[in-house]
Order: sequence, then C-alpha cells, then structure tokens
Amino acid sequence: MDTRRALPAIASVVGALAVAAWLGGLIALGAIAAPLVFANVSFPQSADAMTLVFRRFDMVAMTCAAVAMACEAAKVAARVAFGRADHLRAGLTVVAAILAVVEGTLVSPRIAALHGAGVMRGMGVAGETLSHLHDVAEALGKTELVLLAIVLALLVVRPAAR
Repeated sequence: MDTRRALPAIASVVGALAVAAWLGGLIALGAIAAPLVFANVSFPQSADAMTLVFRRFDMVAMTCAAVAMACEAAKVAARVAFGRADHLRAGLTVVAAILAVVEGTLVSPRIAALHGAGVMRGMGVAGETLSHLHDVAEALGKTELVLLAIVLALLVVRPAAR
C-alpha cells in the first residue's frame, strides 16, 4: 500500500476518533457526571471531585484537539484537495481547539484555585468571579460541543460524498 495515498484515509479515521472522544467526553461530563455529582455529593466534596475530573478532561480535550489538528495538517501535507466543506471542517476544528485551550489553561485553573481557596459560588466578590467563570466554562463547553458535532458530521458524511 502506498503510504502517501493511505495517509489521508488514516488521518481522517484518526481525526474522527479524536473528535469523537473529545465530543463524547464533553457529553459524558456535562450531561451525566457533573449533574449527578453536584446533585448527590455535598459541597465542598462535589466541587473538589468535579474540579479534578474537569482538570483531567481538559488534558484529554487539548490532546484530542492537537491530534485532530495534526490530522488536518497531514491531509494538507499529503496534498489532498480541499473543498468548501473541508475548509469549514478544518476551521471549526481550529476554533474548537482554541476554546479547549482557553478552557484548559485559563478558565479551569482559575476555577480550581478559587475552589481550593474555599470560595463559594455567588458569595462575595470572589464568589461572583467563580460564578462567572463557571458560566464561561459552560459556554465554552457547549460551543465546543456544537462545533465538534459539525466537525464529526463533516468527517463522516463528506468522504462518502466524494
């Protein structure tokens, strides 16, 4: 098998797996784990536990983002012709990756530091900051989710249309 000809297919599969893992993790944490933990585990243990989970997932998300972007770059390196849908997919991947990095390197560490300092959401100036950061993290996650769903659809549907 010619490696140069196989590279785009391999990159598409690996990229789709990275995006699917990232997307699935967002869904599992946002729709399942966080609501259950916060509803059934008392504060501050719930916040401590979810801070650890989200910090670990940030690493997974940023790794998946790097893999997905590397797969897009591999397609460019293999001189795969890019149509509009391909440019859209690559662009949305980059935007989602930027959001994951912002969340993982700026927002989550600030949330973790505030939780670690004993700040309670909505209590005082620090609590208002914490509340705002939670809202930002939620918005980033939801935006990533939508972008990744589109990226995954473009990865899965687009090859069949060629």
